[in-house]
Amino acid sequence: MNKYFNIIKDSYSGYFNYLLDEITRFHWENYFYGLLVISLIVWLLEILFPWRKNQKIFRKDFWLDTFYLFFNFFLLNLIALIALSNTAEAIFNDFLGLFGVSVSNFQLFDATQLPWFVGLLIFFLVADFIQWGTHIMLHRVPFLWNFHKTHHSVKEMAFAAHFRYHWMEPIVYKSMLYIPVAIIGGFTIEAVAIVHFFNITIGHLNHANVGWDYGPLKYIFNNPKMHIWHHSKKMPNNYGVNFGITLSIWDYIFKTNYIPYDGRDIELGFYEDEKFPKKFLNQELYPWNAEKETQ
Repeated sequence: MNKYFNIIKDSYSGYFNYLLDEITRFHWENYFYGLLVISLIVWLLEILFPWRKNQKIFRKDFWLDTFYLFFNFFLLNLIALIALSNTAEAIFNDFLGLFGVSVSNFQLFDATQLPWFVGLLIFFLVADFIQWGTHIMLHRVPFLWNFHKTHHSVKEMAFAAHFRYHWMEPIVYKSMLYIPVAIIGGFTIEAVAIVHFFNITIGHLNHANVGWDYGPLKYIFNNPKMHIWHHSKKMPNNYGVNFGITLSIWDYIFKTNYIPYDGRDIELGFYEDEKFPKKFLNQELYPWNAEKETQ
């Protein structure tokens, strides 16, 4: 038990020092400034090329979503996510150790032995496919859907809506990603940084107030005209459509794509979203309160 306590303690101090270094020292894979630069660029694109021209620059819940940005991308990592991830990894490895094996015993290949770009592409495709499947799970499992409702409570779409999600979501995503990525193994920090910033950029654009679909590339990359239908209040089924995170190709392959017409002005949200809390703290507590009400 002391081992896991020390992991949590070291995770806190390690992340604090990392965040301080990110803020005070600029380097190309700098997470702090990278996120801010991407956000400002996409926000500028919204202002210059608005799809919904009557939507205000500081639209409904802009400041709430901005708070989610700092909470989810910075404070959340410091408070829980890094410590929980590192502890869960140690517990999983210790469990395997009871049987005399480790994650390396299941490793299919080492990405460092492949050409750099090939390893990068494999990491990107594997991670995106796992996240696509996890996203579907967030919609289809009632308990997880109560967490995901926070993201779907957005009523006016813009880039900052990308940040609005419950703190449990990244824990679910990272848990689902850990084993597949560990089985492949050997990904460099540079590869992780490139994929991470690319995914953030596409995620920002998916939620931005711009009416782009990228032409023929819409069948490969998720885009604003496709993702707006993922947030539609009216769905052709009970659990949703267009689950792509960065890539749209999985939706087209597995027939979960849905773009019936230009969705610029469709109503966003979910059934009875008017009952969903409007304030941050109440949104964070909602899943547990909702679970109590169903018991």
